[in-house]
Amino acid sequence: MNVKSHVLNCPIDICSSSEALELVREALNNNKNFQIVTINPEMIMNAQKNPDFFKVLNNSELNIADGVGVRIALKLKGVKQAQIRGVDFARELIKLASENNLKIGFLGAKEDVIQKTKDKVLKDYPNLNIAYLRNGYFDDEEKIIEELKLASPQILLVGLGSPFQEFLNSKLKNVLDGCIMIGVGGSFDVISGSVQESPLIYQKLGLEWLYRTISQPERIKRIIPALPIFLIKCIIDSMNKKGQNIENIH
Repeated sequence: MNVKSHVLNCPIDICSSSEALELVREALNNNKNFQIVTINPEMIMNAQKNPDFFKVLNNSELNIADGVGVRIALKLKGVKQAQIRGVDFARELIKLASENNLKIGFLGAKEDVIQKTKDKVLKDYPNLNIAYLRNGYFDDEEKIIEELKLASPQILLVGLGSPFQEFLNSKLKNVLDGCIMIGVGGSFDVISGSVQESPLIYQKLGLEWLYRTISQPERIKRIIPALPIFLIKCIIDSMNKKGQNIENIH
């Protein structure tokens, strides 16, 4: 049984990281295609004005709360949810692939970053079966889809940024066979060591966004005014929908 809540009509799975991984294992055992979205306030706000993206979020198999904004929005509705950092979940999937000899693919980032990512994961997991590796700079999406069909990864990490990675994974869900696909944003930069990971104290407090904004001031344009508007909308929504906070999916 899967437990869900909603933030501005976008579904969020209420689960721990270990419970999310169990859902992944179940999908692998049943050879099902399974799209994971590491959902954050920017995505939810985008979905309010982009019906196609809203549909993708509502049709994905698992939306995990990545970002303190989503956790605050859920808390306003009386729902407790631990943060599941996208980069940490990506690492768990890499570990899962290594331990179970699953074919894994990496798509995204600059060429030097994706190569460093390959070097790092092979250093940690020498027997990792990398079936596909490509940077995120391409013009012919259909060619990428055909390459992935041939490579047939069982786990695919896509770091193209949102909403591009979610749209691509949604398309791949209709053509691949038994693949866990997840949008990982800038996780390859972190995994490869190209970008310094936020200090543990920022992670524990759910303030990675603040650390990244301090480190990359250009992000301010993305966060403001989106985050304040998001929280205001969530406050209003939680007041209007009391008693409609949790649903069980069998």
